[in-house]
Amino acid sequence: MSKIDPELKKKLLKESQSPFKGLRRILWIAFSGSAFLGLLIMLSRIASGTELQQNNLLIQLGACLIFPTLLIIDRNKD
Repeated sequence: MSKIDPELKKKLLKESQSPFKGLRRILWIAFSGSAFLGLLIMLSRIASGTELQQNNLLIQLGACLIFPTLLIIDRNKD
């Protein structure tokens, strides 16, 4: 005998099972974009002849793999 709309109840239940999902997705998109932009800048510096430390390039490549993977894992499973 609940007075709550069934659609609203379904939405609230879904939100309680995975809180802050929208915020996490926005963060994964922002971090992915930042990682790819950083990789683009590093590649342009390599193309211009500037030497870079290999560790920095590996960290950037790792970020370019990890953040989009987290975005894919966090997508809706409906």
